[in-house]
Formats: sequence, structure tokens, C-alpha cells
Amino acid sequence: MKILIATGNEHKFKEITDILPRKTKTGEDIEYVSLSGIGGLKLPPETGNTLTENAEKKAAYAARESGLPAISDDTGLEVEFLNGRPGVRTARYAGEHADADDNNRKLLNELEGLFLGKRAACFRTVACLATPSGDMLHFEGSLDGFIGFGYRGTNGFGYDPIFIVAGMRKTLAELTEQEKNAISHRGKAFRQLAAYLETLKQ
Repeated sequence: MKILIATGNEHKFKEITDILPRKTKTGEDIEYVSLSGIGGLKLPPETGNTLTENAEKKAAYAARESGLPAISDDTGLEVEFLNGRPGVRTARYAGEHADADDNNRKLLNELEGLFLGKRAACFRTVACLATPSGDMLHFEGSLDGFIGFGYRGTNGFGYDPIFIVAGMRKTLAELTEQEKNAISHRGKAFRQLAAYLETLKQ
């Protein structure tokens, strides 16, 4: 069984495939391929108003164009003080061509002067599995925390260096991949998806 992980982000591809199973419970092998592995299919822009809309749109398009079951996700960082922003604009918070540093700096600037208790935030992931015939399943996960006061840690990507996990004194970027996957929003969503994949038959 071959499944497309509809992302061009190799960090995300590895993070996701580290969680997903390699075999079903009946012993069938599961092979995962990225967009680059099928010729670099370009996904449609994330124009949805919600994380679910974006994840659905990408998964459905990837499944239809590739002829493979496709998995896509969208993740939002929701900051309480900012009324849920950046939310659906998380990846493009500082502009359409912004990189992670641009987004992090913009967010830190907007929270400047606030003490930690006012910097509550939540990461939320919606993962979708779509089939070429149009069937769709959803899986969700979330992680509570706070936006820190600067960069800490060298692991992870995106907002990981400034997101302090609730109940811990570490940012996501200070955790190992195994530690992060065990508690993260994406880990929670994809473990639910993994449990489903294990039940499939060829």
C-alpha cells in the first residue's frame, strides 16, 4: 500500500512518517512518499478560512492528482492575547513570502512587554486522509503552552524555538524528536491516524 504525504517540507515528512505505521495489522506493508517522490506535485494555495478547510483541500487535490490515498494537515498557532491569531495564517503570518524567522519576530514583537501568563497559546493540528474517490477522514490534536521571550533550542522548525510547552520549562525546539512526537499537537493527530491505518486491508 502506497500513501502520499502531501507536503514538500522534509522536516514535516520525517516527523509524520516517524509516527505512522509501516505495516497494517494484517501484515501489509505501507510505503509513504512525499510530493518530491512523485515528481513534485504542487499543492493549491491555503485559502480556506479554517485549518480543516485547508487540510481537506490539499489532501483531496493530492489524492485526485496522484491517484494515491493522500494525507495532508494544517497547523495553527492560536495566541490568546491576539484573539486566536495567527491561526489559519500561521505559516504566512509576516507575509506571503515570510520565513520562520520573520513570523517569529512578528509574534514576539506583538507580545513585547507581556509577562508569561499573558502569553498563553495553543498549537492545533487537523490531519486529513483523502482517497482518490473522494472519501475523507479527519484527525485532530492540540498542545497548550506559552510564547516565550526569545529563541531557545535548535531542534524542530517554525515556531518551535519560541513555544514553551505547558507544564515544562522547555520549548519544543529543546526537546528531542521522540520527546516532541510524544506530546505534540501533530503527534496526537497522527497517532490517531496511525491507529486507523493499522486497521486497513490491502
